[in-house]
Amino acid sequence: MAEKTLYSHISQMEPLFPSDKGSSLTDLAIEVVRSSAALSTALHPITRQAVTELVRSMNSYYSNLIEGHNTHPVDIERALANDYSHDPAKRAMQIESAAHIDVQRLIENRLRERPDENICAQDFLCWVHSEFYARLPEEFCHVQNPDGTTSLVIPGELRQNEVTVGRHIAPTYETLPNFLSRFQSTYSTSKLNAIDKVIAAAASHHRLAWIHPFLDGNGRVTRLLTHAYLIRSQTDGHGLWTISRGFARNRSGYLSALAAADEHRQGDMDGRGNLSNHGLVSFCTFFLHTALDQINFMTELLDLDGLQKRIAGYVQRQVSFGELSPEAAHLLREALLRGEIPRGEAARITGRPERTARRILKSLLEKKLIVADTEKGPVRLALPARVAGYYFPRLYPEGVEISEE
Repeated sequence: MAEKTLYSHISQMEPLFPSDKGSSLTDLAIEVVRSSAALSTALHPITRQAVTELVRSMNSYYSNLIEGHNTHPVDIERALANDYSHDPAKRAMQIESAAHIDVQRLIENRLRERPDENICAQDFLCWVHSEFYARLPEEFCHVQNPDGTTSLVIPGELRQNEVTVGRHIAPTYETLPNFLSRFQSTYSTSKLNAIDKVIAAAASHHRLAWIHPFLDGNGRVTRLLTHAYLIRSQTDGHGLWTISRGFARNRSGYLSALAAADEHRQGDMDGRGNLSNHGLVSFCTFFLHTALDQINFMTELLDLDGLQKRIAGYVQRQVSFGELSPEAAHLLREALLRGEIPRGEAARITGRPERTARRILKSLLEKKLIVADTEKGPVRLALPARVAGYYFPRLYPEGVEISEE
């Protein structure tokens, strides 16, 4: 059994950046940059925003799932509309899901407004934790201690006790500011080139989890930091993919890769730091392969030919139920490709008389398959949770993709 180590000096966190003599991490990082750049141009910017909203909700779903909380996508959508379940347990998880989405949006807005923000600084990490926990239901703000007592999680406050995560004893709480200062100085994006930022996104994910700065919520903060890091490295594809889906779908592999990077150096051929360089390289490799897999998955889903066919297939299904007219597919296709369409073009697009075209348009609005900002303004594609499984198969696990019956 590995010897338990009490971490109290920043040198015990080395190496912070993986040393990969074969340069396979560099090759993977270059592919992530290339693939995410291609993905970001897949859709009209207005349509892309609708998909980004869906992916943000999906990110909350999968982040919940990693924590063992399974909140149905429809329940997440209802929470965003302030429609909460009367069941206390389901309501609590709805609030948790909405909190994750709110904080992710706050992070994105903050990065736009503060381009010089150091996302690796203790202040930023504490702000993320504070915003998330301030939104959680009270029952999610208590953790059970090994002695059976419970402690209250204070939003944004570094932990004030020692913790063990699996076989890993996290750094002593008195030294957390030192470890976080070292974390900031190493991973600050302003100091890194484009490729090293991508590798650092992976390495920092593990090392923040290893520091375990908060009493609870470390996984959440780590994944939200990774989201911010991918934005700063310009590899988030304008919000069109999320790595949490990959982690959740291979949760055992994710946890194993994290644990491997916790290990001490295994002999003279395993780097020169206290921790295993091989373990960190393995985790970063897992991270980047997962990123590529998710980018490629979304690239396939957003292929315009395939997406148009799936939307048309959904309309055909609704036509068979007497819920839509066949011409509705033409309006949805135009909204997909053009971003938005003036209402006055409905007759031309559908090939039907003005009154009939208005009725088709109205039915799409009522079903929230298209939306508009004003009563007479142009319409754009919408992606309610109930159509996600039809438009984007395998976005959610089998059994979660919902039908409308």
